[in-house]
Amino acid sequence: MEMIEVPTSAGAFPAFLARPTGEGPAPAVLVIMEAFGLNAHIKDVARRLAAEGYVALAPDLYWRGGKGRTVRYDQLPEAIALMQSLKDDEVVADVAGAIAYLERQPFVRGDIGITGFCMGGRVTFLVACELADKIKAAAPFYGGGIPIERTAKLKAPLLAFFGEDDPFIPLDTVEQLKAELARHRKDAEVVVYPKAPHGFFCNERDSYRPEAARDAWERLRTFLATHLKR
Repeated sequence: MEMIEVPTSAGAFPAFLARPTGEGPAPAVLVIMEAFGLNAHIKDVARRLAAEGYVALAPDLYWRGGKGRTVRYDQLPEAIALMQSLKDDEVVADVAGAIAYLERQPFVRGDIGITGFCMGGRVTFLVACELADKIKAAAPFYGGGIPIERTAKLKAPLLAFFGEDDPFIPLDTVEQLKAELARHRKDAEVVVYPKAPHGFFCNERDSYRPEAARDAWERLRTFLATHLKR
């Protein structure tokens, strides 16, 4: 488990790499950060996925404006400002660079999945649509502003998590996503947790809801194993 540099045509960017124990190559999962940056929580998710037998890679998507930028969970305005500094085409290019890095590693075998939280939930959906031939499973957590107009491009199975009491993601937008997935006949499941707020999975936030987080983790484990460990 270490910080590495991922080389791309735009420059090298930092990423956190967590590898499973044992011999032999393993499937990989990209872990996309929240608006707060590549922080301890996102690294912990990567470690947990490594313990499940995946090579987990969490890229620092804020690197173009300065490497290592994170803000605390009580610094929401600063987080929003960082998030708004990103451009979709650059984000997709950076994640494509992360995928290319994984594909070159002898310890990675076969399929690559993606999961992400908050801002990273939106990025997960965006990448699964724009890099559809590379992503074999996508699991966004409470992604606000998901670009549902790109749904037709989606190829990977999708498992999306939302909270019923999320002040940033109205339930009608979740229903719009479900309708669009159904209209395009995508292999998708959308899970909405009753009374759960935004950030319910993160045990470092006041919004943490242990029961919802445990259930989501078990669903994620099953989902990734089904589609990546084939």
